[in-house]
Parts: sequence; structure tokens; C-alpha cells
Amino acid sequence: MVTQTDAPGSPWVLQRRVLPQHTDHAGVMWHGAYLAWLEEARVEALDRAGLAYSALSARGLELPVVSLAIDYHQALLHGDRVRLESHVLPRRGLRLPWRSRFVSATGAVAATAQVELVLLDRSAGPKQRRLVRRLPADLDAAVQALVRGPG
Repeated sequence: MVTQTDAPGSPWVLQRRVLPQHTDHAGVMWHGAYLAWLEEARVEALDRAGLAYSALSARGLELPVVSLAIDYHQALLHGDRVRLESHVLPRRGLRLPWRSRFVSATGAVAATAQVELVLLDRSAGPKQRRLVRRLPADLDAAVQALVRGPG
């Protein structure tokens, strides 16, 4: 079960609408669409915190998901407007934890998610990936901004 940890600061927010491509044959949001929105929220938040995800990739750095849990509380349906609220928590060892809530237009929490990332350096080649224990200064500053939340 995912627990929604109270985090300091306001959440990073991504507004979306459930479109036909997000749903199954019954018009219910497909579980894989939640994953895509979580990734979109992370990329957008990092960009807004001052570091483009593409800039990390260009340097041979990546932030792969190493842990993911989603609890579904209420179905989202075709046409629903959704507010994805994400809090970034301080690093736990090598892990960077995110906690997110999918909130419907009525204010009901449709799903909660917990995602943990690690930083990998792949600049030496695809088979030479290594965990990065100390964040580069610009990424460390961006992570601190993520933890504080948007302005």
C-alpha cells in the first residue's frame, strides 16, 4: 500500500484530461497511462526546477525508476480532468523518492503513487553504468528546488 507522506512545500502540479488513448474499451483510464503521466510530471518538474532532463541525458546521466507502487482508489473516466500533485522528498541514501496523487475535478483522490529514482552515469558506455553517490552541483541544486516545491 502506498502511503502519502506529508512533504514540505506545495506540490508540483500537472493538469491533464483523460483522452480516448488513455482508456480501455470501457472508457476507464488504463493503468499504463498513470505511469506515463508520472514520468511527464517528473520531467516537467525537473525542468521547472532549473535543469532540463534532456541536459542530463546529454551528459550521460539518467534517473531510472527503481521502485514503483500505485494504489487505485477511484476510476478515472474518459473526459475527466485530473490534477497530478507530486512532492519530492529528500534523498534516502541513493534514492530520490516522489509521492504523487491523482486528484479528480471533484477533489477525490483517484490514485496515489510512490516512485523512487537513482542517478546513473552511463557516459562510459551502455554496459558501463554506475550509480552516482554524489550529485553534480547543478542536479543537487535542482533536487533541493524540487524538495522545496514550486515558487
